[in-house]
Amino acid sequence: MNYRDNLFDVSGKVVVITGGSGVLGSALACDLAERGARLALLSRNPAPEKKIEERLIRSEGDYTLLACDVLDRESVKSALRETLNHYGRVDVLINGAGGNDPRATTSAEKSFFDIPAQAFNNVLELNLTGTVIPSQVFGAYFAQSGRGVILNISSMNAFRPLTRIPAYSAAKAALSNFTQWLAVHMAQEYSPKIRVNAIAPGFFLTRQNRFLLVDKESGKPTPRGLAILQHTPAGRYGAPEDLAGAVIWLISDASCFVTGTVVAVDGGFSAFSGV
Repeated sequence: MNYRDNLFDVSGKVVVITGGSGVLGSALACDLAERGARLALLSRNPAPEKKIEERLIRSEGDYTLLACDVLDRESVKSALRETLNHYGRVDVLINGAGGNDPRATTSAEKSFFDIPAQAFNNVLELNLTGTVIPSQVFGAYFAQSGRGVILNISSMNAFRPLTRIPAYSAAKAALSNFTQWLAVHMAQEYSPKIRVNAIAPGFFLTRQNRFLLVDKESGKPTPRGLAILQHTPAGRYGAPEDLAGAVIWLISDASCFVTGTVVAVDGGFSAFSGV
């Protein structure tokens, strides 16, 4: 195997994924396990869905499940210690924890003026602070070791805010900005071998957004879901495995000169003007 063959190789890399039992996080975990990465999956509820666990078992990959609250610094520190005890090192942190809250979503029944401040703050904390704290804890380890990769999960909402979800849009816009700031900070203050990037998924059906995109009774797209599909040149929602290629690129040596960028994985949504 020559240098070019090794560029996208992630086998043997120790990858920590917060939100590891979520729809996108667990799908990434399965894909990386099948490619030989060694995984620490962090989640408040670390037990993955049965079909995900079965796929992880079939992959014969090396993975461990760790209970972790990304909003609790001591919990994240404990997860780092457990990962180091288990694998001896960490190469990559993927900040996958995040999501929206229906209570911070406007609707015909709830105006923006009636959104509780606590619900708004909960979304900001989960998506932004829940990325900052793991980045601090694992980032300090990377600073000490002189190398490492942090990959954040942003959103299309960071490029153009969508109607009805003000808290989620604001949180992801802040997350993209933080990604760029942290990339510069880590490279200049500690080591240029520490890279920080993000992916911005387009529209993927998850537990958090299904109620907005699919009619519960008919199973057909809601008017919002239909508008999204009409503005996505690929003509469909993303599948979790659609993220794998971009993720592998950004955590592998293939992207060794890429830092501080946010990569859209959106089926062309951000490129389409609507006409």
